Amino acid sequence: MNYLACGNPRQYNAFKVLNDLSIMTVLNPFDPLLVGTVPIEIDLPTSDLDIICHFQDAMIFRDFLIQEYSKYKDFSVKSTVVDSIERVVCYFTYGKWMVEIFGQPKSTFQQNGYKHMIIEYRILSLLGIKAKKRIIELKSRGIKTEPAFGHLLKIQGDPYKVLLEMYQWNEEQLQEYLRFISIDCD
Repeated sequence: MNYLACGNPRQYNAFKVLNDLSIMTVLNPFDPLLVGTVPIEIDLPTSDLDIICHFQDAMIFRDFLIQEYSKYKDFSVKSTVVDSIERVVCYFTYGKWMVEIFGQPKSTFQQNGYKHMIIEYRILSLLGIKAKKRIIELKSRGIKTEPAFGHLLKIQGDPYKVLLEMYQWNEEQLQEYLRFISIDCD
């Protein structure tokens, strides 16, 4: 997380907020990772801080989140089951940031939020600043991150699933696919 302290102004502000909350220390038993748009610099002023966690027991994790974060503005927590996997999501506001804490009984490095962020970073690293600006522009029009990448890459089908498949690709496969991508403006 220290890279945020040396990043752009929003990353530095996110670093301060996360440190003020000691959130990574507090959530340490749940292997927290900051994911999403802020770490890869494609966030908007309205973007939230997305932290993913790994839990063994959904009720224990939910109760922990209530104990630690219910004092903050706009607090909410909900539990759901998606594809037979329990999920707990907590939201609250701290300063100018909405914080989202997401947990499931799956290693944080195996969760879709982490995998999406990594493949998006790899794509942007290969395509450069023009692609990053295009993604931000698409997001500013209300398009979610993965669909924005789907638009940029002209993905046929579900961009969430295709990006997860691309996560498995080696650099040569990714470079070959991206070789034919031209960054255009609508």
